[in-house]
Amino acid sequence: MPTYDYRCENCGPFAAIRRVAERDMPCTCPTCESQAQRTLSLPSLSLMAAGARTGHQINERSAHAPQRSGEYKHRHGPGCGCGSSSTKGATSAGGLKTNPAGRPWMISH
Repeated sequence: MPTYDYRCENCGPFAAIRRVAERDMPCTCPTCESQAQRTLSLPSLSLMAAGARTGHQINERSAHAPQRSGEYKHRHGPGCGCGSSSTKGATSAGGLKTNPAGRPWMISH
């Protein structure tokens, strides 16, 4: 259950753990037992670890429109070369390696 912030007119602010369905209903102050209204507060992002903050940011971004695996694929056609970092070896039509450096005395293994 989440923690919500409330403000009592007599005692000041306090936090209460409540069900989501009860979040907007007044809460009883633990000190004077009067009814207190919920207050909205900013999240403490500056106190949060950088990894957790990044995780929350990614979750918020993907919550409204998650990306499907079909949408995640490379957007260019096959063989465009912009998404591949591997270099293919130069081969001749017969499958033998060609010598791009121009050194015929070196044998390729």
